[in-house]
Amino acid sequence: MAGTILEPGQIEAAASKPPFLNLPPRNLFALRSERLTRLAEGHPFADYLRLLAAVCQAQQQVLDNPPTIAPLDEHRTRESLRHNLPPLAADTLVRDDAWLTMLDAWLDAFVAPESPAVVAAIEQLREAESGRRKAWAVALVSGQYDSLPPALVPFLGAALQLAWSHWLLQLDLSDMREREDQTHCPCCGAPPMAGIIRHRGQLNGLRYLVCSLCACEWHYVRVKCSLCRSTKKLDYLHFEGSPQGVKAEVCPECNGYLKQLYLDLAPDGESLSADLATLDLDMLLSEQGFQRQAPNLLLAPGGDA
Repeated sequence: MAGTILEPGQIEAAASKPPFLNLPPRNLFALRSERLTRLAEGHPFADYLRLLAAVCQAQQQVLDNPPTIAPLDEHRTRESLRHNLPPLAADTLVRDDAWLTMLDAWLDAFVAPESPAVVAAIEQLREAESGRRKAWAVALVSGQYDSLPPALVPFLGAALQLAWSHWLLQLDLSDMREREDQTHCPCCGAPPMAGIIRHRGQLNGLRYLVCSLCACEWHYVRVKCSLCRSTKKLDYLHFEGSPQGVKAEVCPECNGYLKQLYLDLAPDGESLSADLATLDLDMLLSEQGFQRQAPNLLLAPGGDA
């Protein structure tokens, strides 16, 4: 995120070494909402970006005043950290009930636009029993998009992001150790949504991968594919003059790519909104035979809400 990197109580690093982790700011979703609203001006997908700005606004409202939810299992969290495993493992916690409370709180906070498709999707989520909701969520966090209705993706994804960011900001991660070639989030195990190239102070020129679920950032070396770890013939494609500061790191070895947000080109940039505002780049890369493997939980592959 642009602006504050570390808040009091977050990961501290020695002066000679940049931090391995950057936690999201507590106004994360407000920043995303503001950025999406600005990017919507004159954008061909303006209605979609404004819809997601409202989604993020509701996320921030709940994050600021969260409902009472079951606490994390302290023993499981402690043992996960001791064994260098994600303390918020998505494939485990998504099967528990706690995050469902966040979903209901988000549904209450979200003001749906006058769109029959959106209203229908929200009602489908409201009326679904807990087992169905969890089955959809398991499919979403595991990338099995064919196993849930596409119209539900951004709304279910918003609730999941909200729950995991809420948990993340409560954790003491001072004992977390950096591991080389960390291609998935060290906090929750989810894949990255994008990369972000920092441009200030101690972090100048460093790349951090941004988690698609909890929004944690972790350091990952540059000029190395975060999908297959190849360093051979990586290319960086972008639209000339694009104001979003986004380039796609394209790997010929795995035929995949990951978008990178360069903050020196867009100092007020934010990774999720920049990703959604550059879907034309995804379309171009798809036409050239490259595959997107980085999920954005507010985006259903092949369409939107």
